[in-house]
Amino acid sequence: MTRKEFFARVGFGAAGVLLPACVAGLATSCSDEGTSSSPPSNVDFTVDISSGDLAINGGYMVTQRIVIARTSTGDFIAVSASCTHEGTNVNYNSSGNKFVCPNHNAEFSITGTVTKGPANSNLKQYKTTLTGNTLRIYS
Repeated sequence: MTRKEFFARVGFGAAGVLLPACVAGLATSCSDEGTSSSPPSNVDFTVDISSGDLAINGGYMVTQRIVIARTSTGDFIAVSASCTHEGTNVNYNSSGNKFVCPNHNAEFSITGTVTKGPANSNLKQYKTTLTGNTLRIYS
């Protein structure tokens, strides 16, 4: 057996072993993850907004399972990050002033209310208070 033949056989063997795991991983990416990751309930933490994504209007970040966004007018909003359809983290769309799930395009208002399915439950909304460059997010 030549070196080329050896690596060809080993490669096909590894592919045969790994293919079922890869296919299973793809199949579970659309599983109902939202039921296992409920939104945080007792929330009270701060973030520094002097630099990073929250330093500019329209920016957002995800931390501690919460998405925090700075609207185009400079207001801060915070909602649970997991889409209520399948648990994928939502993104903030500053031009539409809404949260959008990249998985199946569910949309939520800035208060977390479902405005377009397939999600049918609202995101949990959290309070925000800005003091200087410190933003407090709390229940």
